[in-house]
Amino acid sequence: MQSALEGIKVLDLSRLLPGPFCSMLMADLGADVIKVEDPAVGDYIRWWPPKIGSSSGFHVVLNRNKRSLTLNLKAREGRDIFLRLARESDVVLEGFRPGVMKKLGLDYHSLGEVNPRLVFCAISGYGQEGERALKAGHDINYLALNGLLSHSGRAGKPTVPGTQIADLGGGALLAAFSILAALLARERTGQGQCIDISMTDGAMAWNCLRWGQFIADGRVPAPGDDFLNHGYACYNVYETGDGRFMALGALEPQFWKAFCKAMDRPQWDRPDYFDPGPHQAVLEGEIGAAFMEKTQAEWVEILSAHDCCCEPVLTLAEAMDDRGLQARQMVVSLIHESWGSYRQLGIAPKFSATPGEIRSHAPDLGEHTAAILRDLGFDQSEVDRLKAEGIV
Repeated sequence: MQSALEGIKVLDLSRLLPGPFCSMLMADLGADVIKVEDPAVGDYIRWWPPKIGSSSGFHVVLNRNKRSLTLNLKAREGRDIFLRLARESDVVLEGFRPGVMKKLGLDYHSLGEVNPRLVFCAISGYGQEGERALKAGHDINYLALNGLLSHSGRAGKPTVPGTQIADLGGGALLAAFSILAALLARERTGQGQCIDISMTDGAMAWNCLRWGQFIADGRVPAPGDDFLNHGYACYNVYETGDGRFMALGALEPQFWKAFCKAMDRPQWDRPDYFDPGPHQAVLEGEIGAAFMEKTQAEWVEILSAHDCCCEPVLTLAEAMDDRGLQARQMVVSLIHESWGSYRQLGIAPKFSATPGEIRSHAPDLGEHTAAILRDLGFDQSEVDRLKAEGIV
């Protein structure tokens, strides 16, 4: 059975997190992703500790199912090889600062001349144009400028999220969706196009609920001010007697009623549980005191008999061992000939007819260079010469 993206070839010039996560999603669904890397150092994330064998754990997760080609794009011959690859590819993905690809002579206009059907996607912090386009930045900066960070966390101070919302949600996921949309449009028009992904723009869209609230009531969102942001007792995190935590999300009346029953606190089941006001702090204190009476494991056992939207806060190690997540194949055990056994992150979307598959481990730097060049018509002597000259 064919994979959903079988036959789609992606040239991935990106590094670190946003681009590689985007191309991993495509590779998992069958695309042939060629990771184009500098011959000297490759993708920087390869070398970040901690390591599994000789490779960074980050690299192992982000770059599975891909092939690695080392190529010096600053050299004329390296650029020519890339153009030959682009001529027969469907997608070019890059994450450089705006202008870098044009300096290399590999911008969308140049590549479109050799392949008008090419979909070119550029992921950057602030977009290809605008006053911030050339500024350096990271996830925390993008979230700061688009307003999302300002209402994250508890009252008094914004909190840095535990995962990279702009990199992954505003960049990688939006890029993957947009690339597939452009490929679908190409089937109708016969033409490729350029996609400009700004991680700041992309994550700004994640303000959708607070945006709607703000344009309706004019109240500027802030940490701890809302029913989904530590502002209400029915939707919060509570410490247990053994220093662990429970996550309560009993927003709807039926779930709140079930929670009050499970906790044997009928006095909490009042209509104002979902109204703003100082009583929320009082109720939060009472719930907090109740949760401190037992351990997390004891609460899990008690609450398991009640459908009240209350779950234990698991560590990542515990999540890896969770039977439900394992049954959903979100934790996959693999064996590498050098590293040995390890657990890989599973594939989230479940396709009934064209499921994704982990076909190969993350590649060594330049592992597939010779094979890719031979497919282009280079013989072994030419490959050896290119290596000796630092082109590959």
